[in-house]
Amino acid sequence: MAARSEAAYPPVSWKTGRIASWLVTVDHKRIGIMYIATSIFFFLLGGILAVLMRAQLATPNESFLTRNSYNELMTMHGTTMIFLVVVPILAGFGNYLVPLMIGARDMAFPRLNALSYWLYLLGGIVLWLSWFASGGAPKAGWWSYPPLSENLPYASPGHGQDYWILSIHLLTLSSIAGAINFIVTIHNMRARGMTWMRMPLFVWSIETYSILLLAALPTVSAAVTLLLLDRQAGTHFFLPSQGGNAVLYQHMFWFFGHPEVYVMVLPAMGMVSEILPVFARKPIFGYKAVAFSTLGIAFFSMLVWAHHMFTVGMPIGLDSFFMLSSMVIAVPTGIKIFNWIATTWRGNLIFDTPLLFALGFLALFTMGGLSGIFLAAFPVDWQVNDSYFIVAHFHYVAFGGIVFALFGGLYYWWPKMFGRLLDERLGKLHFWLLFAGFNLTFLPQHMLGLLGMPRRISTYHHGGLWEVYNLLSSIGSGITALAVLVFVVNVWVTHGLRRGVRASNDPWLADTLEWYTTSPPPPHNFDTVPYVTSARPLRDLRRRLAEQT
Repeated sequence: MAARSEAAYPPVSWKTGRIASWLVTVDHKRIGIMYIATSIFFFLLGGILAVLMRAQLATPNESFLTRNSYNELMTMHGTTMIFLVVVPILAGFGNYLVPLMIGARDMAFPRLNALSYWLYLLGGIVLWLSWFASGGAPKAGWWSYPPLSENLPYASPGHGQDYWILSIHLLTLSSIAGAINFIVTIHNMRARGMTWMRMPLFVWSIETYSILLLAALPTVSAAVTLLLLDRQAGTHFFLPSQGGNAVLYQHMFWFFGHPEVYVMVLPAMGMVSEILPVFARKPIFGYKAVAFSTLGIAFFSMLVWAHHMFTVGMPIGLDSFFMLSSMVIAVPTGIKIFNWIATTWRGNLIFDTPLLFALGFLALFTMGGLSGIFLAAFPVDWQVNDSYFIVAHFHYVAFGGIVFALFGGLYYWWPKMFGRLLDERLGKLHFWLLFAGFNLTFLPQHMLGLLGMPRRISTYHHGGLWEVYNLLSSIGSGITALAVLVFVVNVWVTHGLRRGVRASNDPWLADTLEWYTTSPPPPHNFDTVPYVTSARPLRDLRRRLAEQT
């Protein structure tokens, strides 16, 4: 009798529990969701830091934050947004979507995939534990230039900066593991018929993202290792007073830092390249041009790092080389922009929330790119370097471009991930609040930079237009925060209250293979995978079915 009971009720492994199954999972879809959820959590934390900084700068001679606290917030905000939000959330989208888009059952190395997530989470925890370190959180900026980042009484004593270095090492290992996994998966696990010229453009962008990570990350790892040795082992690699060279750190950091910008931008461009054709009801204009321009941007991104360093005293010949190479990178970028515009031209545009965010990306990223062309001219850069003009330019690219594309991707692929559509009315409210709040925050900062306001200052005196522009910028940051709150409410209404409309397998009538499976997909992704005959396999399949009926 006992034997029959054991057979009828076999023991249940702890690994199948509601929480434990996520902790031990190697399913690329769950890992992707954990990446995205963790990144959104850090995005909210980083956004809180930004609002606190803008509260300090809303009025002159404000004492809401001390100078030391302001520098800590600025450093943690920048590091969080770059290393804990944008790069890992793109890894999350890549983890979830790449196997589905290429018709694979999982990533090539599932356990390595899980390791990359847990290293990322550990790196984020280590960074935020620096608040409790002796001497407080790091305060030398997200780039941590020496001598500000050195273990000196007037610079960065204590262990906060050491925590920063350790977190960068952990995040680097995470990204390298993920990049290797993406490359092997894309090269070896594509569905039958999916040649390189039939591959989704988002997959092209993840391939390029991975190559850039492998090329650039070792340099920043070496730089922060030497910085750690300076701080803790008595070396003097970056201390000019001891025979070192602080500019060497800048070269090493920006050799990583500028490709890192395109590590963040290219997958966002890939998302836009997937969204626009679906909501324009047209194929992407110039598929091959868009794909190869991705590779062109990646190539030139490795040649322009020193345009961040025009004011360090390089020879005019080098300044001229980096100026020209920085302007050349606008050519493949312009190819993408004109192809996206051509895709929408005379299309049957459906103005759902994903399309609004994609068009917002197109407008704001173009504005950021144009100001980048100005900054590529080193005589202009000499005048506005380290001013709020740089802050405005960077945020038009990184927030106006990348974050708008990320929100577009969330609204577009949310029904595939979770089986429910986010609310359209709240989605549109989210977009317009974010669009208005973002421009009110960062457009005045161009004028602040031209009026001479340096970045990294925690207060300023009464008088002049600085007061007006800073107040407008701070009001805009509040509207931006409200927009993000609307998104959180949308998620809660959709899933917490279960009011979201259930999604079909293909709610958008899309083009790529991830919409061929159920919403959300089963653990094995596909029962069968159709033979891929073009870059729009689902459209081909719908056409063949229509012809048969």
